[in-house]
Amino acid sequence: MKAKASDMHSKDCVKVAVRVRPFNKRERDAGGHCVVSMASSSITIQDPRDPQNRRLFCFDYAYWSHSGFSQDRRGLYVPEEAGGRYADQDSVFQDLGEGILENALQGYNATLLAYGQTGSGKSYSMVGYGPNKGLVPKLCERLFEAIGENKDTRQCQVFFSMMEIYNEQVIDLLSRGSRTSGGLRVREEQQRGFYVEGFRTVPCDSAQQVEQLMEQGTRTRTTAATHMNANSSRSHMLIILQLKQIFSKESITKQSNINLVDLAGSERQRSSGSEADRLKEGTAINLSLTTLGNVISALADVAVGKRVVHVPYRDSILTKLLQSALGGNSRTVMIATLSPADICYEESLSTLRYAERAKRIQNRAVVNESPTERLVKELKAENAKLLQRLSRLGHEGRRAHDETKELRQLLTHNELQIKAIQTLWEQHLQEALKDWEQQYANITQERRMMQMHPYILNVNEDAQLSGVVKLFIQEGEWDIGLGDSSPRSVSIKGLGIQERHAVFRNEQRRVTLTPQPGSKVIVNGHDVSETTELQHLDRLILGSNCTYLFVGYPSERGGEDWGRYDYDYFQSELAAAEGIHLGESSAGCSQTDPSLLAVFYDYIKLMPMVAEANQMSQELNKEVEFKLEIKNLALSDSKGHDLEKEIVVRVTSTERKQVWMWSKAKFVNRKFLMEEVYQQHQAEQTGVSRAEGLPAAALPRDKDPFWDPVEPLLLGYAHLWLQSLAFRIPLEEQLEVLGSEGTEEAILQAQLVPCNFTGLPLGEDDILIDPSELLGRRLDFQLVLEQCCGLRWIREARNRGVQFGFRLFDCSQPLYTPAVWHNVNPLLEHRVHFASLHTSQRLLDYLQSSAVVLELWGLQDGCTDLVSSLEGVRMTTEGVFIIDEEGPTNPAPVNSAELSCSVRALQQDVEELKSVNTSLRKENQSLREQLNTARNGGGGGRGRSVRPSSDAEFARALKVFYHSMTSVRAQLQRLRRHRPSEESDLLGLRLITDEQSRLLRDFSEQLEQSVSTLKQDVAAIVRRKRERSGIWS
Repeated sequence: MKAKASDMHSKDCVKVAVRVRPFNKRERDAGGHCVVSMASSSITIQDPRDPQNRRLFCFDYAYWSHSGFSQDRRGLYVPEEAGGRYADQDSVFQDLGEGILENALQGYNATLLAYGQTGSGKSYSMVGYGPNKGLVPKLCERLFEAIGENKDTRQCQVFFSMMEIYNEQVIDLLSRGSRTSGGLRVREEQQRGFYVEGFRTVPCDSAQQVEQLMEQGTRTRTTAATHMNANSSRSHMLIILQLKQIFSKESITKQSNINLVDLAGSERQRSSGSEADRLKEGTAINLSLTTLGNVISALADVAVGKRVVHVPYRDSILTKLLQSALGGNSRTVMIATLSPADICYEESLSTLRYAERAKRIQNRAVVNESPTERLVKELKAENAKLLQRLSRLGHEGRRAHDETKELRQLLTHNELQIKAIQTLWEQHLQEALKDWEQQYANITQERRMMQMHPYILNVNEDAQLSGVVKLFIQEGEWDIGLGDSSPRSVSIKGLGIQERHAVFRNEQRRVTLTPQPGSKVIVNGHDVSETTELQHLDRLILGSNCTYLFVGYPSERGGEDWGRYDYDYFQSELAAAEGIHLGESSAGCSQTDPSLLAVFYDYIKLMPMVAEANQMSQELNKEVEFKLEIKNLALSDSKGHDLEKEIVVRVTSTERKQVWMWSKAKFVNRKFLMEEVYQQHQAEQTGVSRAEGLPAAALPRDKDPFWDPVEPLLLGYAHLWLQSLAFRIPLEEQLEVLGSEGTEEAILQAQLVPCNFTGLPLGEDDILIDPSELLGRRLDFQLVLEQCCGLRWIREARNRGVQFGFRLFDCSQPLYTPAVWHNVNPLLEHRVHFASLHTSQRLLDYLQSSAVVLELWGLQDGCTDLVSSLEGVRMTTEGVFIIDEEGPTNPAPVNSAELSCSVRALQQDVEELKSVNTSLRKENQSLREQLNTARNGGGGGRGRSVRPSSDAEFARALKVFYHSMTSVRAQLQRLRRHRPSEESDLLGLRLITDEQSRLLRDFSEQLEQSVSTLKQDVAAIVRRKRERSGIWS
């Protein structure tokens, strides 16, 4: 940490700090690796897939909070050793908080931005947990300490405001009234710039009052997030501290705003990049961060001297309110927080790049001071002039309605400013006193109830919003749901919550939960439909995603760590109930494959979103179902290597039986669009008129986030191994077409047929023992797809069709079979002839180590068939596809000298081959004479001439071996897929184990028999060859 707090206001560049947090529980359990290192104020991040790929970044401050710490008796995290590298909360505040406070006391506007992906430690740095207070509470404490130290020279007034920006709407978290539809309005004034109209500012004279207001705002934020079905990680929170310092002797007033901004999660979406959503990415809910990035990029370009025509401040609510903080009248600090785990590499790298751009921005901060008395006089003089103008307009009788209205507005505004200046500070505090007393009474009552009754405690994805709402279950029967008409009802709001959702009964110190018909209730990861007795620390999910922790009577509460039951714990428990476990593998090892870990993280993150999407679809009568799937879970490429796994969402129209597959990124984007449609629907249901747009029910189909045009759907893969072609052995297989999760989609009958250039199959005499004999020679073969049986895709809906696609060796474009419709067992009878005119070693290696991957594509009503693109594909006039043509198509440029040398060398080779050919003819003639002699004089009964050659016998043995190995491979595939179902009991597991043992025994016997037969055949061939050699020697 090189920079000092005193340096912060020496320049007006945005200061950037980066902080690296410890591993969280999930990362520790999965054996995560740290990919971030730090030296002084520089940070290096390493690509876990390519250790040689390292990126270096330098910032004003760098904080290592990943390791080297311990917890003392007070619960504070401190360095293990004095002078250790661990940066605690105090270290961060001394560098950042003290500088912000000093700037504010000097009269500058000051801004602190916290940026990073969800769960990277933003909230811990900004607010903190327990005794480890963050920047905001420490800043408030020091602010009021400084006010007390300087009370003799100045009078200070502090106003506190707290707001949230979600979906381009501003929500006042301290408002006493009901929430304004559409949020508060953002206006612009020449002097003030952009500001929020009508938000509440509360006067404070102690840090304790600020802390209570933050708790009140957090409670409002939690309730609003549940009611609006909002994801708090996608919202921005702004805390504004207005500091007004009145210097009586100098008749000067300094006024500064301290903006503390916790930005929304910045996580990137893992996506193959191969699809673009037809609906615009970056909707209103994503707009703020996108625009903020554009503003930072534009300002960074300005700082390095580039000409920038436009800085897009006006494109989002957030950037309007942060205009002074970015390139304006403010001294700004950004703290970027990182997860050091390998699984978060992409997000952490993105955060570092973002922060690197931000540090180039230059602001123009000035001291905000004005003569107090003079300001009042100027306002009164201006009002007198306005009154004269109004009077003159009236006497002249002019009809200037618009001008009169504008003048009266200015007059009213000036009078309000005069009144605000002249109102005593004590009067402000008196107005707030009643609020303090009411809040204190509520807090006291809640604490007393906690010591008397069981209750349920809310658990939120944002740790700052967890534990805020406590719903007490007193003795008797209590209805929980949307309704609040009954005195014995507990009102909760959220997606999927019914009017009367469930009933709590508290009798004889036992609490039971009874779901009502049609309501969704999950206890400890499992759906319940009957009365269930609750135990201390049971986990409840009501509706789609209202998560609560049940806290029993005080006598049941021990010293358990409630903190372990966080939002991720709930989702991991749900995933485990669906058979998705973290940290388990078939080998029983504790180390988890990083790709599987990434899939698990995505799975538990998307689970609640999918549940909410299903609930919105149901309430909006969209008849669309969403289901999470793991793509490529049981699939491999043409070499047999596992494909990269990722989460996709299967979308099914229950009415039309149409199916789509959405990537994670596409689903997340659509989910936010669905929320907008759902909120419009809610507004219509409650009779609130909307300013613009169509009703949710009348949304055009092309703008409906629940709908997409139908496209061919990749259903699964089958692998046809090509090794037999290297020996020119025909192969006939029954292939299983496996879906992405290992389910059987169909059975495909396929053949590989070595043939001549006319397409006639080769015989046994053409089988090769050594594949290298093919080098430089022509190789022809046919791929035959005969029939597909048991198509699950068409069995589910008869109005569907299928096609197969494949790509062989260096074919640039896939080839497709003709589409077949409405048939579960269609005849394909598709034959493709391939030829290599000069077989290369590369093709030979490919044949011996690879398979052709046959893709099964599902067709639906309304989608077009897949068509083979022949662009760049070379074919003969007979329709034969030419492969392996590197040499002929791309000859290396040579000069004339090299060419003449090559010609002479070829001429020498030709002469040598002629000589060898002559000697072979002489030797052949001699062998014929010896054979005739043996026939005439050595007894024809031996019949040596009719015996096949050793090579032909060996070729037949190889053919038998390859056919037997086909059945062995099929047995191995059956063994791999043989797994117990999720519902299997102990007896079922025993039966599975017995069946597994039988399959293993059969597999072992088949393999041993195949190898033994090959050994016997080879031994017999060698023995006969030796006998012949003995006779003919």
